[in-house]
Amino acid sequence: MTDQPAPGERPVPTKKERMQIDRQLMPEQEAVVRAHNFGEVNLGFDEQLAMLEAERCLLCPKEYCVDGCPVSVNIPRFIDRLARGDIAGAAQSLLDDNALPCVTGRVCPQETQCEGVCLRGKTGRPVAIGYLERFVADWAGAHPEALPPIAIADSGRRVAVIGSGPAGLTAAGELVKSGHKVTVFEAFHSPGGVLIYGIPEFRLPKDIVQAEVDRLVAKGVEIRPNTIIGKTYTLPELREMFDAIFIAVGAGLPVFMHVPGENLKGVYSANEYLTRVNLMGAWNPDSDTPILKGRRVAVVGGGNVAMDSVRTAKRLGADEAICVYRRSRGEMPARVEEVHHAEQEGIRFDFLVAPIEVVGDDKGWVTGLRCVRMELGEPDSSGRRRPRPIPGSEFTIDCDEVVVAIGTRSNPVLTRTAPELQVNEWGYIVTDEHGMTSMPGVFAGGDIVRGAATVILAMGDGKHAAHAIDAWLRGEYPPAAEPAAGEADEESAGHRHPAHAAVAAH
Repeated sequence: MTDQPAPGERPVPTKKERMQIDRQLMPEQEAVVRAHNFGEVNLGFDEQLAMLEAERCLLCPKEYCVDGCPVSVNIPRFIDRLARGDIAGAAQSLLDDNALPCVTGRVCPQETQCEGVCLRGKTGRPVAIGYLERFVADWAGAHPEALPPIAIADSGRRVAVIGSGPAGLTAAGELVKSGHKVTVFEAFHSPGGVLIYGIPEFRLPKDIVQAEVDRLVAKGVEIRPNTIIGKTYTLPELREMFDAIFIAVGAGLPVFMHVPGENLKGVYSANEYLTRVNLMGAWNPDSDTPILKGRRVAVVGGGNVAMDSVRTAKRLGADEAICVYRRSRGEMPARVEEVHHAEQEGIRFDFLVAPIEVVGDDKGWVTGLRCVRMELGEPDSSGRRRPRPIPGSEFTIDCDEVVVAIGTRSNPVLTRTAPELQVNEWGYIVTDEHGMTSMPGVFAGGDIVRGAATVILAMGDGKHAAHAIDAWLRGEYPPAAEPAAGEADEESAGHRHPAHAAVAAH
């Protein structure tokens, strides 16, 4: 990368000039308006804002931001191309590294990953990498003609991907680039996994997810919905049908509080609550999907799922939506931006509070949440200070609906059909360092291996597993190290596997 613009490119600022540019603010819906609709909160950069923000990147010789990205996106390359006005080049670079950039540009926790290690953040605010990723990805979706397809030589191998969430879709996108025929099996009627059933419309519009899926289908990925592996087919049956398998079923079994009254009417797991609203369209007033619309809703938990749930309750018409969390704000695992947006929307936070009972009336309906106040003690295994109850501090939060968002665990529907598949004591699949399970040719990644985590970590697993599966199918397992993002060809963001020729089809 040079500081001299090519013909037709925008002039490139000096480093001193770059340092003078402030971080650009994301345009967003007004809080008082968006709290009552399901339209997307963040409205996205326009071209002018995007290029100005891109100019803030210092193109550091040591690419810390790339090291901080679980899918190894070559961040400086796509940002540099954007800053120079080459949006098509930026899009080609980004799409080569990331199968779902429209998604990660919206829901990835950049503040703790790429932006968290950005050198601009040492003396100010980091480059808005996530916002730039979203802009470039959305531009690519609106200008498909600017990105010519890549023709890949057919390897003659067939791979099954179980689950169409972030890990499964990422693996599928990488595998088709290697010339393999990929079939994705999805239990629900619509692909997308947690992206479609778990994340609300106001954070990740469903047409965005569908567009990402459509792009993969256009590249040759086959999607088979309404297929439950463990019911429709067993895992051993599927292994007989395909040359390799990637398991990416997530960890969708809800965890409950195990307190008295948790079976009262008006208590939801966050999984069911969000699935009804998101996948089944209960957010739409014209939908036939039943969903309780409480006037005072208490959501238990402090992660992103809790934020999604409590903000959804507000949009469904709750007079008061309350987040009940047993630690302090500083220990909350939810994204800072989501907590900030929730506060702007009038969400009430009760910190250092833990439920001990769900209270109901004589007809079995929720009337309140009995809680105890907490104080923070010594750090636990997560590094956060362990909460402990304060004797005699019990009180009741009046509410008519409770949503439990304290985590998920593995679902045994698939694993119990394959006794030879090794799982740990919590039911998660055990793999080697490259994602291979105890069944040869069967790989796994995402939440079913690591436990409930973020979308981008699941995508990283999918990308790494695809590299390993490709090596397995070529008889070169264990795989060689994956190429670092900075090692990619600067002039081309095309196919990287030398074993399968890639020819641009103009």
